[in-house]
Amino acid sequence: MRALVLDQPGSIESAPLRLRTIAEPVPGPDELLLRVTACAVCRTDLQIATGDLEAHRLPVVPGHQAVGVVEAVGSAVEGWRTGDRAGVTWLAGFDGTCRFCRSGRENLCPQAAFTGWDRDGGFAEGMTVRADVTVRLPAAMDDLAAAPLLCGGVIGYRALRLSGIEAGRRLGLYGFGASALQAIQVARHWGCEVHVASRSRADLDRATAFGAASVGGYDDPPPAPLDAAITFAPVGSVVVAALRALDRGGTVVINAIHLDGIPAFDYDDLWWERSIRSVANVTRRDATEYLELAATIPIRTEVEVHPLAEGNTALGRLERGEIAGAAVLVMDR
Repeated sequence: MRALVLDQPGSIESAPLRLRTIAEPVPGPDELLLRVTACAVCRTDLQIATGDLEAHRLPVVPGHQAVGVVEAVGSAVEGWRTGDRAGVTWLAGFDGTCRFCRSGRENLCPQAAFTGWDRDGGFAEGMTVRADVTVRLPAAMDDLAAAPLLCGGVIGYRALRLSGIEAGRRLGLYGFGASALQAIQVARHWGCEVHVASRSRADLDRATAFGAASVGGYDDPPPAPLDAAITFAPVGSVVVAALRALDRGGTVVINAIHLDGIPAFDYDDLWWERSIRSVANVTRRDATEYLELAATIPIRTEVEVHPLAEGNTALGRLERGEIAGAAVLVMDR
């Protein structure tokens, strides 16, 4: 089968992903073999490819927002059968025995593994995945629409939950890529007032079209203090800008696996029980709940389709901020 393989991280200009023919994986007793149809491209894929995130395994096939059809079922798997449609998220495995797993927080498991980082992902025509982390897709949701939901959508949903935002409250979204595009739709569905900050005029126009109550730059104060904010840009100064926009008791949630560092700021910006918290990975509950919610709303996704062979092109466009919504690789057989 064909796959995009990362042998060694490098600049996007060096085209770090190599299109190769590799052996088709064989599912273990607790795994499924998926025939991948589409895989959305995430900023985390970019950070792994360029070395911003240290490699856990090389060579590796990136990609953790994969949609496919079950082609083989491991001998110990129950509840799945060939022909079922399935989705793959960032969470690839966990030990199931630690205190985090026992309390439904497998995203914090010290033995957690991640798709496209610890094990081969979905930038390929086929992949294996543990059955207990595989997600069922709503029947009415097509593959291209579903793929961007599986990381950007799910992690955005988790960030919304951790922010504590409630109906009628003011929410700030700092950065407006594929994840924020979905988060604004959920927040508005919940009855929140949403304010968006970005450096990109095109992103701000898109946010207005999706119902933002106000838009502006990162350092522009919103019309009124925010009850909560989520930062999507991997830039520490944006976290401080969001913190300064909060009302008393508000929370900033950092939706990033990698941040360039948070600059010093005055304690007055944190005073009055404001807080900063990170969001780390996702749980199975997050994925199940979000896909059901996305089908109900329904969530609109904007996709830019590329054949598998154009994986480096898609990463380059993502790095340069040229993608409106999400890039999706399709397996053009």
